[in-house]
Amino acid sequence: MSARQTPVMAPGKLLSPTDHNQVLSGFQYVYPVVSRRAGGVSVGVNLNLNNACNWRCRYCQVAGLQRGAPEATDVVQLERELAALLTEILHGNFMQQHVPAAMRQLRDIALAGNGEPTLSKQFPQVIQAVLRQVEAFGLAGKIRLVVITNGSMLHRPAVQAALRELGAAGGEAWVKIDRGSEAGVREVNQVRQTPEQMRSKIERAAACCSVWVQTCMCCLDGAPPDEPAVTDYLNLLASLKGIRGVLLYGLARPPMLEEGRTVSAVTPAWMQQLAARIQAQGIRVERYD
Repeated sequence: MSARQTPVMAPGKLLSPTDHNQVLSGFQYVYPVVSRRAGGVSVGVNLNLNNACNWRCRYCQVAGLQRGAPEATDVVQLERELAALLTEILHGNFMQQHVPAAMRQLRDIALAGNGEPTLSKQFPQVIQAVLRQVEAFGLAGKIRLVVITNGSMLHRPAVQAALRELGAAGGEAWVKIDRGSEAGVREVNQVRQTPEQMRSKIERAAACCSVWVQTCMCCLDGAPPDEPAVTDYLNLLASLKGIRGVLLYGLARPPMLEEGRTVSAVTPAWMQQLAARIQAQGIRVERYD
């Protein structure tokens, strides 16, 4: 399948932080979003076209998520699409047609998409393709380069090597930690992971590139995390070495999984209190309710 040369969004269709519909871009692997976190336009790179992931977070906003790994990534097509989208954003009328005035700035390129990106066997080649386009468009040092990961594949030498390349170019890994106990991870992310394993994945990532902990806090069955769960989480954060800080998120869009029916947003006041407790440990926090 050949890549389209320009996005095919309807004229006048404005992007919104509450609508990250990737189909609207007209591309297969890349898509633009207006991001509350970035404070502008973020270009997403989706390596999981089959909506496959090895985790199943209850708050996940991917419709039709399935357990498994992505299909092979066509790196040539992905790079061609990325070049076309960056051309439209930086040199075309994309911003004027599709982005609210206050958000008309390209802020980052993020490998995120509809599943765990490091599951792709072509992940190292994708990182190289992204870095080539960043250099070609003169974006080095001007935008963030981000891999958003659950950290489950950080034991793979190829993944570590790719993150080292990313780190050498100033890129970052945002590693998911939503709870601080094995029971909490099983409840929220529906996988088995111990605090020791969470510390290990942070250490592996931090040896390769700059690392942030990315946390989504939400209510389950109408209740926010209880005090023991919060204490476990704070204790885990206090034990981590080499992190730049915590990206603390609430829900922006409704979960799409069946088990997400009982998931809802925590209040801004609750998030503010948690952020203050994290900061009291000397850890930087960026908060997105």
